[in-house]
Amino acid sequence: MPRSVDEILQLAPDTASAKAAKGLVVPAKWPNLGATEAVLWGECQGSGSKPYQVQIDQSEPAFRCTCPSRKFPCKHGLALMLLWTQHTARFTQGVELPAWVAEWLASRQKRAEKQEQKVKAAAETPEAPADPQAAAKREAVRQQRMNAGIDELERWLADHVRHGLALLPAQPKVWGEIAARMVDAQLPGLAFRLRQLEWVAGRGHDWPTRLLARFGQLQLLIDAFRRISELPEPVQADVRTALGLATDKTVVVAQGERIADTWRVLGQSVDEEDRLWVRRVWLHGQHSGRRALLLDYAHGTRRFDLSIVTGAALTMSLAFYPSAAPLRALIVDTPQLAPNAKKMPVVTLAAALADLAAAVSANPWQWPQSLLISDGVPTPTQAGWRLRTVAGQQLPLHLPDEAAWPLVAESGGSPITLFGEWNGETLRPLSVWTHDLVWREKADAT
Repeated sequence: MPRSVDEILQLAPDTASAKAAKGLVVPAKWPNLGATEAVLWGECQGSGSKPYQVQIDQSEPAFRCTCPSRKFPCKHGLALMLLWTQHTARFTQGVELPAWVAEWLASRQKRAEKQEQKVKAAAETPEAPADPQAAAKREAVRQQRMNAGIDELERWLADHVRHGLALLPAQPKVWGEIAARMVDAQLPGLAFRLRQLEWVAGRGHDWPTRLLARFGQLQLLIDAFRRISELPEPVQADVRTALGLATDKTVVVAQGERIADTWRVLGQSVDEEDRLWVRRVWLHGQHSGRRALLLDYAHGTRRFDLSIVTGAALTMSLAFYPSAAPLRALIVDTPQLAPNAKKMPVVTLAAALADLAAAVSANPWQWPQSLLISDGVPTPTQAGWRLRTVAGQQLPLHLPDEAAWPLVAESGGSPITLFGEWNGETLRPLSVWTHDLVWREKADAT
C-alpha cells in the first residue's frame, strides 16, 4: 500500500480530486477513525446529516465510500489514506471492527473465495475432446475472412494513394468505415491503427508525408501477413500481435522468456477509446538492463491495480510475450518492494535513439516506443516545446505549457532525466527524475 503523500496522490483520478482530498486531511472533520493491519476506516462529515462511511482494504488497496461520487477512488478515500500517513495517532487501533466495515471485508473475502473456486474447478475439470474437423472448419472460415479483409484494405490504400490524399481531411467518416470492416474481418489491430490515422489527416503542415508513412507501415504489415509462413517465429508473433491476434496469457506464462530482476517503474500512461481504457506501465530491469511493458485494460471506468507506483522498484519475475524485440510482459509472481534499488541509469539522447532504431528495425509495428534521456532540458520554441541537449540536438515534446514551465524551473537550466513515450513524431513525457522523482504526467494517476 502507498505510504508517502506523493504516492497516495498518484492514485487520484484527476487533479481536482487530489486537491479536494488534501483539503479533507483535517482530523476534526473525521469523528471516527480506526485501523487494523488489514483495513482503514473512518466517517467523514459532509454536507448531509449522516457522515460518509469510508473504508480501505490495505492489501491492494481497495476503496469503498458511501458518498455519491462516481470517481474512483473518491476524495474521501484519498483523504483517509493521507490521514493514516500524516496523523496515524488519530486512528483507534486494536478495537472490534464496526459492522459496516466487517460486512464489506466479508463480502470481499466471499467474492475472492468464489473466484478461487472457479479457477480450481476449471483446472480440475477435464476439457472436452476437441473436434478436429469442426476446429479446422472454424479456422478456415476465420482465415477466409482475414484474407478478404487484407485484400480490401490493400485496395483501399491503393485507391487513396492513386487519387491523392488531399480530400481525406474533409472525409472523417472514411476512417471509421474501413476500421469497422477490419473488425468484421477479425483484424482488430488493423482497425485500431486505422482509427488513429484520423488524427493525422489534416493536422500539421506536413500531414501528407506523415500519413503516407503510416500507409507504408500498413502495407508492410499486409505483405508480412501474406508471407507469414516464411518468416521466423518471433516475427510471426509480432505480425499476429499487430493484427490484433494476441498470444494467450497462459501460453506466455508457461512458455515465455522469464527474467527475475529488480524492476524500476519508469512511468505510466492511460488512454481511452470507445470506453476501453488502456494502461501502459513501463519498467526497467536494473540488472538485466531490459525494458518491459505491462498492458492492462478496463472497460467503462478507469480501474487498475493501484499498487504499481511510478518511481517504485519491485523485485519480481516477468514472462515476456514472443517477439523479435521482446517488450510486453506479464508479472508471474508477487512483487516485493526493493528499498535499496540502484539509481536511474544515465542515457544520452544519442544512445537512446540508437536503442530506439534497433527496436523499430526488429519490430516496426510496436508503437509507442519508450525513451529515457538524461542530457536534455525542456526548451520553448516557436514550433512548440523541445528537449534540447548540450550538443544542440532537439526532440519535439508533446507537453502543455502548464506542465512544461515547472519542469524548466526544476531543472534550473541543467540537464534532467526524462522518460516518455515516442510515437514516431513527438515524445510524450511521463516522468522526470532529478535527485529523486519530481514530476509525473497526470495520466499516471489511475
